[in-house]
Amino acid sequence: MRKNFSTDVPRESTVGYSRAVLTGNQIEISGTVSVLDGKAFGTGDAYAQTKRILEIIGEALEHFGASYENVVRTRIFVTDIAGTREAVGRAHGEVFAVIRPATSMVEVKALIAPEYLVEIEATAFLDKD
Repeated sequence: MRKNFSTDVPRESTVGYSRAVLTGNQIEISGTVSVLDGKAFGTGDAYAQTKRILEIIGEALEHFGASYENVVRTRIFVTDIAGTREAVGRAHGEVFAVIRPATSMVEVKALIAPEYLVEIEATAFLDKD
């Protein structure tokens, strides 16, 4: 069984990807940047970007009947780890402090556009009945 969840981002159809994919009881959420109403959100603010990204991830989880509690792994990509790790970590911790999924934070040269400081991927599993 495979179910795709797509949003209204034109790039999804052009590039050929989904915001999230459910196969069996596993949910994979694509790399997510901070967007609101089709535009970059929180430009220059890694904390605000991370909060918005986690909201988008939460919406994808909800689409499949999951929640943050189902997340077992996050992958965080940042363009300036020294300058943003505290803010990104704080925002991530506000959602996942109790859940504590496996995670990594990696500095990358660039993301899809220069206004994005953070990108996050997530893996979750639905509870088996």
